[in-house]
Amino acid sequence: MNTRVASNAFIDPSAKLAPDVVVGPFSYIGAGVEIGAGSIVMSNCWIYGDTIIGENNKFYPGSSIGLDPQDLKYKGERTKLVIGNGNVFREFVTVHRGTEPEGTGTVIGDNNLFMAYTHVAHDCKVGNNCIFVNGATLAGHVEVGNFVVISAFSAVHQFCRVGSYAYIGAYSIITQDVIPFVKVAGQRPACYGVNSIGLQRRGITKETIRKLEKTYKIIMKKGKRFETIISEMEKDNDPFVKQIVHFIKSTKRGILRKTPSKTAGRR
Repeated sequence: MNTRVASNAFIDPSAKLAPDVVVGPFSYIGAGVEIGAGSIVMSNCWIYGDTIIGENNKFYPGSSIGLDPQDLKYKGERTKLVIGNGNVFREFVTVHRGTEPEGTGTVIGDNNLFMAYTHVAHDCKVGNNCIFVNGATLAGHVEVGNFVVISAFSAVHQFCRVGSYAYIGAYSIITQDVIPFVKVAGQRPACYGVNSIGLQRRGITKETIRKLEKTYKIIMKKGKRFETIISEMEKDNDPFVKQIVHFIKSTKRGILRKTPSKTAGRR
């Protein structure tokens, strides 16, 4: 292992690194850290335990992984961070451990890209194949599905969820759950229809996209109660529609249903 570790990097004796892991100059790997095969830790990175990292992850200079949560309730307990495979953490990304010793901690899936200065707070759950653009921020206990894009300098409030295939535009402030497959943008965010371009790029058929567009209109129709919306959608056996139904039924902070004002941008 030492042939792959810079002489001026610090590796705690209890850390477990696969034989082919690369660690660059001035990086710190703390006690309780495990790093899987094919992973690269470049110079000036800090990784603290208890953090379990899968295979083929790459950490760019300045990334800070697995430090204590920024939560006043946290009193120094041993908590964890679990990272899957194939993720990229660019410069100065911060990811914190969870807050409860018996909890699942902070969990990140596979093949995600975290661009520079993005932040994942304590107890978040991030799925697979997501993109976090520069400065995107998750507060504590946020859940993000698969194939989600969170654009530059957007923030997601504590305990909110962002459904799979959703797209959040730059500088947005998300304070309610974002249903799967939609586009959302704004500091007073609104929904701008189905994320059709993103879905096409992921190989979703045009027929499915049209069905999702019809479902979107049902959800966003003014004055409709959730019970009525769910009743209408439950008649459809499409797995994508079922995913939306399950998401709505399980909301705790409410669903973002605001649509753009017709007078937005006028003077």
